[in-house]
Amino acid sequence: MVPISLKKKNMSTTKQNKTRYLADSQLSNVRKILVIQLGPFGDSLLSTSCLKSIKNKFPHARLFYIVKEPFHKVILNHPFIDEIIKIKKKSGFQYCIERVKTYFKIWKLHFDLVIDFQNKPSSQQLTLFSGANYRIGYRHGRFHQVYNFKATEKEGRYSASMKFDILEPLNIKEEPYKLFFHIGEKARNYIANWLSINNYNPSKVVCISPGSPVPRKQWSLVNFARLADMIQTRTDLNVVLLWGPRELDQVNQVKKEMKTGPVLAPPTDLNQAAALLELCKLLVCNDCGLNHLSVTTMTPTLAIFGTTSPTAWSPGPEFNHFHLYRPDFDSKKDNSFGISPEDAFNEIKKILDLNLR
Repeated sequence: MVPISLKKKNMSTTKQNKTRYLADSQLSNVRKILVIQLGPFGDSLLSTSCLKSIKNKFPHARLFYIVKEPFHKVILNHPFIDEIIKIKKKSGFQYCIERVKTYFKIWKLHFDLVIDFQNKPSSQQLTLFSGANYRIGYRHGRFHQVYNFKATEKEGRYSASMKFDILEPLNIKEEPYKLFFHIGEKARNYIANWLSINNYNPSKVVCISPGSPVPRKQWSLVNFARLADMIQTRTDLNVVLLWGPRELDQVNQVKKEMKTGPVLAPPTDLNQAAALLELCKLLVCNDCGLNHLSVTTMTPTLAIFGTTSPTAWSPGPEFNHFHLYRPDFDSKKDNSFGISPEDAFNEIKKILDLNLR
């Protein structure tokens, strides 16, 4: 027999977890919406999965998106964002001043609805100071009391799909989506010109991006070098080493370890990297932002995962995405993740159905 006190506690918990939905009369009053996703690049990109659904629900509302610099570059020219509010990168006392200015700015805009994807104290403060009538966030947040409509994040699927969970109080269901990233013509011309100078056919290019800002997520650079050699000796494909800011040393180390001659991609910003991914035959990378960026270009991708489960951070074959992951491998041993270059090459063969030399 269950004690009475425990029964009451369980009933209370069930009541707390029950989702409150905005009434039709409340929904019809929404004219200004603020979406909060302060960063980083990957999460900002993932949040684009459901912006179309929000706009469809509120076709007459203006949608604002607040984000820190430089992460705003991910959402530039998004067709469903009416205005981007950028928080400038500051430190020390200047950071405090910038925050106060931001609070005042969003308060003056008189938002009707705030959707907080970030779920951190910094975004919860923005939610509170917005003064919005309807404030939506996850019920597991540290200061979830600032939300008057709460949603439950349901794990076990790609994060772009999970973004729809927060929209439950708006009665918006998960829909088929496409992550959006605007690639400018200037970036496309930059990459086309570089490919032409190097006499590269993009349909024969495999981009390998071995760098990572997070050491525990970086597959062995030696393994990347061995894999690149296999691609260039066993197929008719060319390897281009793609690198981002602060990754040049890592890429040069891969180049040094290789027995065949790779080509380093030119310095690229996010837009130019996307333009290259849009054209190339395959991307091989770590668990990183490029793995999400290639979803927007539908580039066949092999992501090599270390300690992080790929379930939430890599989509499936419907997005031309594949991954290698050994959950039983002790990552403290070494950074091979229990995945050999031969394992990766065999997976590439399956993805591309290669005719080997």
